[in-house]
Amino acid sequence: MRTATPGRPALPAGPPSRQVRRAVTLLVITCLVPGSAQLAVGDRRLGKVLVRVWLGLLAAGLLLGLTLLVDRPLALAVLTSPGALVLIALVCFGAAVVVPLALGDAWRLGRTPSVPVAARRWIGALTAVLMVGSCLVLVGTGRRLWAGADLIDAVFGSGRASAASDGRFNVLLLGGDAGPDRVGTRPDSVTLASVDAETGRTVLFSLPRNLENVPFPAGSAAARLLPRGWSCGDSCLLNGVYTWGAEHRSAFPGVADAGAEAMKQAVSGVTGLHVNYYVLIDLRGFSSLIDALGGIRVTVTRPVPIGGGTSKVSGYLQPGTRTLDGYHALWFARSRHGANDYERMARQRCVMDAMVHQLDPATVLSRFQQIAAAGRQVVSTDVPAAELGTFLDLAAKARDRRISSVQFVPPLIEPARPDLAAVRSRVQGAIEDSRRDAPDRPAPVAPASEPAAPASGPASSGAAPSRSVPSAPASSAPPATEDISAICRPA
Repeated sequence: MRTATPGRPALPAGPPSRQVRRAVTLLVITCLVPGSAQLAVGDRRLGKVLVRVWLGLLAAGLLLGLTLLVDRPLALAVLTSPGALVLIALVCFGAAVVVPLALGDAWRLGRTPSVPVAARRWIGALTAVLMVGSCLVLVGTGRRLWAGADLIDAVFGSGRASAASDGRFNVLLLGGDAGPDRVGTRPDSVTLASVDAETGRTVLFSLPRNLENVPFPAGSAAARLLPRGWSCGDSCLLNGVYTWGAEHRSAFPGVADAGAEAMKQAVSGVTGLHVNYYVLIDLRGFSSLIDALGGIRVTVTRPVPIGGGTSKVSGYLQPGTRTLDGYHALWFARSRHGANDYERMARQRCVMDAMVHQLDPATVLSRFQQIAAAGRQVVSTDVPAAELGTFLDLAAKARDRRISSVQFVPPLIEPARPDLAAVRSRVQGAIEDSRRDAPDRPAPVAPASEPAAPASGPASSGAAPSRSVPSAPASSAPPATEDISAICRPA
C-alpha cells in the first residue's frame, strides 16, 4: 500500500485494471462535482471547499430553474439584470480556471505506478481534452453573459416603467433612416404592437408614413404646442413628427429621444391607445442584425427590386420562399421602386413575423455575441432594463400564437383626410377580436404584396414590375384583423 501523506488517505494498490478504473472514476466524478476526487483521495480540506462551492452554485441554479417554472417573468428579470449577468459571468471565468486545475489534480491522484503505460497515455489525453473543453465552454458562456450585460446597459435604460393599460402593453416600433442625404431621422416604418399582458397575443397596427392631420392626446406636451395637431398639409406627414420633436427637445423634458416621444404621442392620438414604449431600429444597421441572426426565411410573392430611388436597380428578389441575408432582407423590407408605401408596409410586417417565429432560443444563444454587437448599433428604446424580463416572457408566448394586424391603407382610410373615429373603432375591434382569440379570417384588404407573380422575372432591360394598387374591400364591413402568416405566404 502506498504511504499516506498528511490530509490525504492512502491509495491502496490493486490489479492494473482496478487502478485504471479508479483513475477514470476520479476524472468522471470531478467532472460531475469538482473537488470530489480531492475529497476522496486527495487534500480533503481543498475538496470540501470545492464541493461546498459547487453545491451552492448547483442549489442556486436549481432555485432559478424552479423559479422559471413557477414565475417565469421573475426568473427572466434576474437573468436580464446586468449586475446578475456580470456576476454569473465572473463565476464562469473563475470556474474556467478552477475546474481544469481540479481535473489535472484528479489525473495526478489516479496516476499510480501500477497503471500500464498505454492506459496512462490515453487517460492523460482524456484529461487534456476535458481540461481544454471545460475551459472553453465556461469561458464562452462567460463571454456571452458579459456581452448580454453590455447590450442591456447600452440599449435599455433605467427609466420609469409604464404599467399596462387595459391589460395591454402598446409598443411603438419605428424603422428610422438617418442617411447622409437626409435631414434628421425620419421613421419610414410606423407600427404599433399591442400585446396582451397575460397571453402575449399581439396585434400590429401599421400606419402610413404619409398620414396627415395627426392629433395629439389632450394634455400631452405636443398638444400644448400644437393644439390643432400636426396639420399643415403635405408638409406635415406623420413621419415628420419625429424631426419636429427632436427640434423641440425642451417640450419633452426627462426623455432621451424627444423625437420618439413625439411620435408616441402622435400615434396615441391617432389610435386612441396609450403608448407605453418605443423601439427605434436604425435601418442602416438592420442588415448587420439580420446577418447576426443567421438570416430570415420569407416568401417573396412578386419580384422586389434591389435599388431604386437615388440608386440604380441592380437586380430583383425573385418570387419564392427563400432565406435572406441582411442585405437582401433590408431591400425586401424597404424597396419602394415600382410599388407603393402600402405594399412596402406589408413586406415589413412579413419581416416582423419572420423574426418573431423563426428566432428560436438556440439560434440566439449560439450567435449571441454577434447579436449583441449589432444590437448596440441598431436598436434604441425607452423600455427599462427592469422590464426586459416581462417582455421576453411575452415574446415567448407570442411565438406560439397567431399575430394579427390592421394596415391602415387606402381604401380603409385616406391618408390625407383620415377618419379618426373609424380608425379608433377599427383598433378597438381588432383588440376585441384578439382577446377572443378568434380563428383565422380573410384579410379585409388584399395586401399590395399579394398579386399573382408573373410567369417569368422582369425583362432583361431591367424594367420595373408594374405598380400594384390595393383592391377594394370585399364588403362594407370587413373583419377587424388579418393574419400576418396568410399575408406572408403565396396565395
